[in-house]
Amino acid sequence: MAVTSKRSKFFDNAKFILIFLVVFGHIISPLKEQDGILFTLYSVIFLFHMPAFILISGYFAKGYKKKGYFIKSVKKILIPYFIFQIIYSVYYFLIGKEEKLAFDFLHPHWTLWFLLSLFFWNILLYAFAKLKWLGFAIAIILGIAIGYVDNAGSFLSLSRTFVFFPYFLLGFLLNANQLKRVVRAKYALPIGIFIILATMLFFGLGFPKDAVPWLLGDTSYENMGGMVWSDGLVRMLQYVLTLLVVFGFLALIPSTQYKLTKIGERTLYVYLFHGFIVKSIQAMVPDESLEFLSGNYFLLLFLSFFICQILGSYFIKKYTRPLVELKVKTG
Repeated sequence: MAVTSKRSKFFDNAKFILIFLVVFGHIISPLKEQDGILFTLYSVIFLFHMPAFILISGYFAKGYKKKGYFIKSVKKILIPYFIFQIIYSVYYFLIGKEEKLAFDFLHPHWTLWFLLSLFFWNILLYAFAKLKWLGFAIAIILGIAIGYVDNAGSFLSLSRTFVFFPYFLLGFLLNANQLKRVVRAKYALPIGIFIILATMLFFGLGFPKDAVPWLLGDTSYENMGGMVWSDGLVRMLQYVLTLLVVFGFLALIPSTQYKLTKIGERTLYVYLFHGFIVKSIQAMVPDESLEFLSGNYFLLLFLSFFICQILGSYFIKKYTRPLVELKVKTG
C-alpha cells in the first residue's frame, strides 16, 4: 500500500475518488428529491465521503509537534479560508443569492466549513493527541454531546468541528501498519464490496428523507426534528456505520499510479472552485429541466468527472496557486 511514502498513490487515488463524490453529491443535491436512485446515492455518499476525507487529513497531521506547524496551519488553511469567504461573498451577491454584499467570517459559506473546521482540528490535536485512544473516546463523547446544544450550528462551524473531529483524530492515531492490516487484510476487498453494497441496499430501502441533516452534522438534534434523549445513541450508531463504510471504501482503493491519480494531489483546488461551477449551473438551469436531469445519470456522472478533470489540472493549479496556497511559483 506504501502509505508511508512521501507521495502515496493509495491516498491520492482515494482522494481523487472522494473529490469526485463531493462534486457528484453537490451536482445531484437539488435533484435527489426527483429520483429515488439519486437520493440513495446522495445519502450513502454523504454518510462517508467527508469522514473519509477527514480521516485522511488526520493521518497526515502527525507532524503537529514540529516547529512552525501552527504558523503553517494559519498560512495553508486559515488565510485561504478568509480569502475564499470574501470571494464567495462577492459571488453570491453577483448571482443574486445575497441581497447585499456583506463579509461574515464567523459563518462559513457552503463548503468552506471544511477549511475552518480543519484549522480547529489541527489545533485540537495539541490537547487530544497526547491522550491517544482516551482522547478518541472523549472526542466521540463531545461529538455526541454537541448535538444537545441548541445553538450549535454553522457559527464558526462548531457543530461540524466536534461532530467530525473523531474521524480526524482516528486518522492521526492510526499508523501505517494498523491501516494496512485493516484495508489490505486477506478478505478486505470482498468485505469492502459487501459493506458498500449492503449500505446502499439498506439506505435504498429504508433511509428516511427527513434524516439527511444527520449526515451533514451541521446542526443540533433539536433542529433536526425535535430532541429526544436517544439522539445521542443514534449518533453513536452513525459513527459505527460510517467507520465501517469508510474502511470498506478504503479496502477498494488501489495503490497503482494512474493518470487520474495526479488529481488526488490537487483535491483542494477542486473542492474550493467547484462550488462556483455547481452554483452557476443551478442558477441557470430552469426548474422544469430538473426532471430531465435527474433521470440522466450518465450526464450527471460525466459532468462531475469533467469538473474534476478541469479543476484538478496543472493549468488551474498554476494560475490559482497564489489564492489557494499563497505561493506564486509552482513546480
